[in-house]
Amino acid sequence: MTKSVIGFVSFLLLVSCASTPNREAAVRADLAPTGAIRAGINYGNPILAQRDAVTSELRGISVDLARELARRIGVPVTLVPFDAAGKMTAALKVSAWDVAFLAIDPARAEEISFTAPYLEIEGTYLVPGDSPIHTVADVDRDGVRIAAGNNSAYDLFLTRSLAHAKIMRAPTPLEAVDLFQADKLEAVAGVRQALTTSSAKIPKSRVLDDRFMVIAQAAGVPKGREAGARYLSEFIETAKSSGLVAASLRKNGVIASVAPPVTTQ
Repeated sequence: MTKSVIGFVSFLLLVSCASTPNREAAVRADLAPTGAIRAGINYGNPILAQRDAVTSELRGISVDLARELARRIGVPVTLVPFDAAGKMTAALKVSAWDVAFLAIDPARAEEISFTAPYLEIEGTYLVPGDSPIHTVADVDRDGVRIAAGNNSAYDLFLTRSLAHAKIMRAPTPLEAVDLFQADKLEAVAGVRQALTTSSAKIPKSRVLDDRFMVIAQAAGVPKGREAGARYLSEFIETAKSSGLVAASLRKNGVIASVAPPVTTQ
């Protein structure tokens, strides 16, 4: 048999296994133990979700993925909103959600089983217009204070990687921008698209051209829910390959890179 034929047969076997009653029951038990998927949605990251200021209605790529996931396994979905990924991670301790959409990080992976990423976005800095900081390499110096959302993906990354600059933490990414302005800090870390929006409201500020990290956005379930984790990983790969992720980005007017598919040997 050729490799392509073997691959197709393997795919058919996977689909067949996915439809068995035992597996379906295990997946529902893991992803919807209360009868509905409780999906953690981080509207503090506008790439992932946005919350209407008047109606509080949530929309965005993570909302679309949560709803499609629920549709495929035949259960309702309950959206559980958070204004910061750090708060979403902390809420795992009280079992507030069954599936969450947030960035992959080694510290989070101790409690969460992540899929491969479905989006890749950039972490960078916003600085005052007259700042001597022009590249990411200029930031990690004594005396530089960086505002960041507490326990955000970039906070966790910078905590591990910075040697000299000091991180000043705020409860949410938006409050980090407020802290940057109020305390006249040297920089604020964040997602490029969100910082660009903030920069337009802060006279003479600018966003650096380079980045300090690529933030891999994925879906995850609490550790120990193995059937749910496997199904969720398959779902994310299908969402990427079918064009669902790209279509949702276009619908929501968001510019971000769809993560490459997972390849198997």
